[in-house]
Amino acid sequence: MDWFESLLLGIIQGLTEFLPVSSSGHLELVKAMLGNDALPAESLLFTVVVHFATALSTVVVFHREIWEILKGLFSFTWNDNTQFAFKIVLSMVPAAFVGVFFEDAIDNLFTGQVILVGFMLLLTGLLLFLADKAKFTGKPVSFGNAFLIGIAQAIAILPGISRSGATISTSVLLGVDRDRAARFSFLMVVPLIFGKIAKDLLGGEVAVSNGAAIGLVVGFVAAFLTGLLACRLMITLVRRAKLKYFSYYCFVVGITAILVGYFA
Repeated sequence: MDWFESLLLGIIQGLTEFLPVSSSGHLELVKAMLGNDALPAESLLFTVVVHFATALSTVVVFHREIWEILKGLFSFTWNDNTQFAFKIVLSMVPAAFVGVFFEDAIDNLFTGQVILVGFMLLLTGLLLFLADKAKFTGKPVSFGNAFLIGIAQAIAILPGISRSGATISTSVLLGVDRDRAARFSFLMVVPLIFGKIAKDLLGGEVAVSNGAAIGLVVGFVAAFLTGLLACRLMITLVRRAKLKYFSYYCFVVGITAILVGYFA
């Protein structure tokens, strides 16, 4: 892919990783529009790079929280930070299970399934709409809630279901405080992203083709900078109960994708 495609895909990844409109779904739609026939190894490497960029932007935004969690873990005392860390670990279990045992089946869904993406975007829109109407209770994230939110994250592996949208919506519908819901949603995915990156790199399937370096750098910078912006913006929007606007967007894009996929 050339530098313009890398820039476009990097911006889309950075924005949609945090905004509840499905990064995987949008990347699939854009690749279908561009007719991207990049080699699988090059495509995988680009995916690894932009995901690393968004994970890094999460670390930058939540560096204080992450530092407190790490201190709690290594203090070997059962305090709030230690409990939060274990809730993060618990939330990772469903997605890790799906990723390990159903990886091949999931990979087959990322092959130009435009109609599937469209229907999953409609589901994302419905979740966001319901969450925006949910009553505010201000509950903290319990261990039981953490596991249920983790199940939502596992389902969001499907292209078109927004990971942040599914996890934040599930949290809010469970009565979790909106600000806590957004922060938990963004922090719970960081270990999974770094784990997936390590697996891809150690698997030996990632390769750099000639002339790909510029595209990778452009994609990384675009995803990182837009990720910083989108992460901070999303926290504010969740706090102010503005998810319904994203639900309308998902409905429009989802219906459009279904129509295009059906008549193409």
